[in-house]
Order: sequence, then structure tokens, then C-alpha cells
Amino acid sequence: MHSSTLTPEQSTNFADFPRQFARSRRFSLGVPRHFTVSPDGRRVLFVRTVSGTDPVGRLWQYEDGAERLLADPALLVGAGSGAVPEEERLRRERARERSVGVVSYATDDAARLVAFALSGALWAVRTDGGTPFSVPAAGPVVDPRPSPDGRYVAYVSRRCFHVVDLTGDDRQLARAEGPEISYGLAEYAAAESMQRSRGYWWAPDSRRVLVAKVDTSPVERRYISDPADPTKPPQAIRYPAAGTANAEVTLEIRALEGDRVEVEWDRKAYEYVVAAGWDAHGPFVTVQSRDQRIVRTLAVDPETGATEVLHERTDPAWVEITEGTPARTASGALVLPEDEGDTRYLTVGGQRVTPEGLQLCAVLGVEGERVLFTASDDPLETHVWCHEPGHGLRRLSREPGRFTGAARGGTVVLAGLTPRGNEAGVLRGAGAAGAAGAAGDPPYQTLTSLAEEPLITPRPVHLTLGERKLRGALYLPSWHEEGTGKLPVLLDPYGGPGMQLVGRARGWFTCVSQWFAEQGFAVLVVDGRGTPNRGPAWEKTIHGDQLGPALEDQVDALRAAAAHCGDLDLTRVAIRGWSFGGFLAAAAVLYHPEIFHAAVAGAPPTDMRMYDTHWKERYLGHPEEQPENYERTSLIGHGHLLSRPLLLVHGLADDNVAAAHTLRFSAELLAAGKPHSVLPLPGATHLPADDAVNAQLLYFQRDFLMGALEEGTGKD
Repeated sequence: MHSSTLTPEQSTNFADFPRQFARSRRFSLGVPRHFTVSPDGRRVLFVRTVSGTDPVGRLWQYEDGAERLLADPALLVGAGSGAVPEEERLRRERARERSVGVVSYATDDAARLVAFALSGALWAVRTDGGTPFSVPAAGPVVDPRPSPDGRYVAYVSRRCFHVVDLTGDDRQLARAEGPEISYGLAEYAAAESMQRSRGYWWAPDSRRVLVAKVDTSPVERRYISDPADPTKPPQAIRYPAAGTANAEVTLEIRALEGDRVEVEWDRKAYEYVVAAGWDAHGPFVTVQSRDQRIVRTLAVDPETGATEVLHERTDPAWVEITEGTPARTASGALVLPEDEGDTRYLTVGGQRVTPEGLQLCAVLGVEGERVLFTASDDPLETHVWCHEPGHGLRRLSREPGRFTGAARGGTVVLAGLTPRGNEAGVLRGAGAAGAAGAAGDPPYQTLTSLAEEPLITPRPVHLTLGERKLRGALYLPSWHEEGTGKLPVLLDPYGGPGMQLVGRARGWFTCVSQWFAEQGFAVLVVDGRGTPNRGPAWEKTIHGDQLGPALEDQVDALRAAAAHCGDLDLTRVAIRGWSFGGFLAAAAVLYHPEIFHAAVAGAPPTDMRMYDTHWKERYLGHPEEQPENYERTSLIGHGHLLSRPLLLVHGLADDNVAAAHTLRFSAELLAAGKPHSVLPLPGATHLPADDAVNAQLLYFQRDFLMGALEEGTGKD
């Protein structure tokens, strides 16, 4: 680094950034999130910690321009004194939850009663005044949800499903028949790969509940041990690896009086329960075939459990799951996605309501005939839109960024990443209807963010690269003057399905890329084929091959960026990444050592046969039917190709990408006589939680990559 060109403050900021990044939990602490709007639009509930370094979530209410604290775990007698139930720990891991305290909540239909769990204890608070109160429960509480009328709270305890009134009169509506049975919880594949985090849904009349029953006994058992503490027994988990058996999921309607009705459908043909719900038109469920090429939305008769097909979607590759769908308007019109060519449309009642080129991302909610959703007409931005008959289509978020939201009663909450970081605000009245309300103008009111301001200011140069018009961002050191010297290059991708890193917004990942730039790299971030928000055809280019197109796009983008900026030194190129990005980084030095001279691969899935059924079979098919896809995409079996420095990093408690991916690959490299480095993280899951570890990981990666490039490994 050319430290002589930096001010003392800049040098300190650059040095301290990794510690700030870690203690702020990737700048997520202090940010308002999890929004609920009351039916009249007057009140907004949300969760937020009290500072950018405090990990304890509190429950807040915004009303009449003021924020009020509803529940603070630190002030509740006995709160936090128990252990978090294992089912809740797993739920948080699937959600990548980084805080403690109040991390989630649910309300009745009027948003007057709020229920939440603290260390397994059930708590509730009324939003019209008063203090939080504990509700007696039969055992450790997971996922409490009030009934629509606010008289009861449903919850899961020890895999059994309960309903309790506010005096503590508890009813066990469904008892787990064995250790592999659970009621009211989402199974692993649903929570990790289908965007379904819940396992029960109240009827509007508050007298019945649609409940998922999960039997994991057919699922392959894995064991996670703690090598750092050999006295601890291993933990057994059920993990559905590609090609193996899934959990058996059924649905039942349970009445408060004890009656039970089983929902009927062809579970052999449609073994995945993708989504479910219960609205004024009755219960419904969306099911999917094992090969994911057929998705059916079924209406359920609550009296008999019989089902009727409302809609069917098919695709020769796979039917993409769109969060928030299906839904129904007040008139019963189905709200669904529809893929055709390069566009994912929003349809209401079978009619397309979005134009070609506007990519549907998620449905956020339905009120009356109004549909709130997110969509993208530019890969660099995601906005909140509204469709309502008679009013047409309106975009509600105005500034650049990636937004989501919630709406009710003429009020819209807009939240997301902007060029200034995480922001949230309330749009009321005419603004919510689309007639006014640009950010900063009445009636838009900002919700306070207490997040820390990053010590690094990202300076991305947005590029459109190559013949496929790949979206990229180039980060150069703030102290670098163009034409004064060559910079080593660091590619910093994710590059896989479900995530974009390039956009007109400041996220934690943009700050990290800029930090690496300040260490002396030219950092290039590229979203290639398979990443979202560029249409179904773009996403499905990777069908059968998750590696070839993704890696080709990184190579093409690097060459195009070097043609754009002459200061990129292509004789010194490194690549780093985590999860799919780690897989991509390791593949880069295996298959293209003439281009990539060093790599850091964090939590890389090296053997696609060891990854979960729903996610991996979506892209590669069943391993028994299409084994060539798994062979082509996996790194296992190709370790003999390594000729560049490679650092493998993996959490030893990772239950998503098991540490076996790295350990087996490392053993293969060793057997082939290929030097490499391995950094194990004891106790760490797929998202390491230890602040010291997360800070030091950035320093460690920097030193490894700088050392590898400075040793002349790129000078052939």
C-alpha cells in the first residue's frame, strides 16, 4: 500500500475496518427490520437493536411520527435466562440471524397483540399500552403466532404443536409420535432452499390451524462434532443430500376442539410442500415434483381435506420459486409468477400486469385487490411496486437501491440498501398511492437507523462488460492515481443463484471489496449467468452445469475490465469467495491457472452430491439420472489440476456446506502432492458468529493473497 499518500485518519480507518465490520455484524445491528403495518396504517412495528454494536433486538412501534419501545429483553424479569431451544437455534441458522433478544415476532390481524419468544419463554405485549407479560407455556417455545382474533397464541414445543390462551390455558393439538416427528416446523430443505420458514397457518376464524407434520426418519443422518472439545458428544442432524430421501411432509387441519383432517394430494408425485396459507377463500398449498419441473397450487377443502388444482406451472428446466406466491386478492384472483422468454411476469387472475423486461422478484403482500411486490427493470436496482385495478402499475421506491417493504391501510414501509447504506421509511396517504412521496419529501418519514457508519466509503465504478453485458463493479484504492502504476487484481464474486453483489447500493459486501482495494488491489465484482433479476433465460443458462458458465463469465469480465482500465496487472490475479463464491474461487485456480494465480475459498461445496436435494437437484438433476452433471461441476476428482496457492477456510460446525467438503478435497490435494493451506474454524457454522474470527479472517485473507502474489507465483 502507498501509505505515504494517506492521511493518518485514513490509515487508521483502513486498519480498523475489519474489527468494525465484525462487531457490527456486517453493519446489520441498529438497522430497523421485520416490519408489520396495522390495518388502519397508523402504526408500524419493527425490530431494532439500540446501537450499531448492541446485538440485542428490541421490539418498537412507530406511530404519529414517533417511535416507542414496546419490549426490551433487558427489562423483562427472567428474560434470556434460559437456553435457546435447539429448534429455534436451527431456525435462526437457516435465516442467517446475527442478533439475539427479540429476533422475530408475530401479531394478530389487528396488530394489537404481539407474541415473541425469549430463550424459550413465551412473551406478549399489547401495542395500545402496558408492559410485556409472560404467558405460561408447556415447554420451550418456538415460533409463537397469535390467532387472528388475538385470543390465542400457537407455538411449537419439543416438536409438539400447542395453542394457549393468554391466561395459560394450554392445549396440545398435535403430539409428536416419535423423536423423528415434528408438528408446526419447516423441514431443512424448505427453510434452506424453498424460502418457507414456517410450518403452520391460522384460519381467519381463529378456530382451526393448517399444520405441517414432518417425518425425518427416511433422511440421511449426519454427525457434527467439535474437534476443539473432544469431550463433547457429536450432534446428529438429518440432512437430505442430493439423490437421497427427503423428509416426508404432510399437512393436517387441527381444530381447537381437537378434530383432525388430513390434507390429501399425490405426495409421491409432489413430495415438496413449497408454500401454504389460509385466507378468506380457504386453505391452500403449493406442491412441487421431485424434479421441480411441475408446481401445482391446490385449494383445500377444510372439512374433508380434499384438494383441487387451481393452477399448474411447468418448465423443462425447473419452476423457479417466487417468494410470497401464491397469494389471493379479496375477489379470489390468484397472484402468481409466469415465466416467458427473458421475463418473469406478475399475473393476477391469469392476466399479466407487468410489462416485458420488468422482472418480478417477490410478492410482499395483498390487500383487497392491491398487490405489493418487488421487481427489477435494471439489474443494478430492485424496487417496490404496486398494482391495483383502476390505478395501474406504480413504482413506490424512488431513489436508486435495492428495496423491499410492507403495506396496509394506505401506508407503505420502504426499506433496503441505498447508496447511503441501510435505510427505512414510512410512506403515507397520497405517497402510498403513488401520487407523491419521493424520499425526503412529505409524507415520507424516515425510521431511525442506529447502525454504525462504515469506516470505508465504497467507490465502485459500474461497468457493463463483454458481449453478454455482464454487470460489474470495479473498486480501486482511494490513493491510486490512474496511470501511475499497475495494481494486482482481486476478483470478489458470489456468482451463483439467489444473490447479486453488483448494484447501486452500499452493502457490507461493497465495503469489504473497497477495504481490499485500499490494501492495494484492484477489486472486480461481477454477477454472471445464473444470478437473479435478469430473467428466466439468464437464470437457467446454468441448468446442468453450475460451473462452466459462471467461471467463463468471471474470465470474460476480467479481460474486459482490463481493457477498460489499463492499471490492472493481469500477471497478478487473485480470487476470493464464500460458499458458492468459494467454490468458484477454488475452481478458478484449478481450471485457469494461466489467469488466476492465487485463491481463497471459504466454505466451498466441492462435491455437489453432498449438497441438499432441493437446491442441487434444481440445477443438476438427480445424481443417479444425470451423474455427468455432478462430475462436471464438482471439484472432487479434479484436485490433481491445482498448481496455484489455495487457502481453504471452513467452519467445523457448518450444517449447510459440511466441513467434509473441504476436508475431503484437502485430502485429495495432499494425495496428489498439491501444496495448499487449510484454515479450520472450530465451532463456526456457515456464517461464522465470533467477532474476533470475522475480523481476523479479513486480515488473514489479505496477507495470504498478498504473499502469494508477491512471491512471484503469477510471473510465468
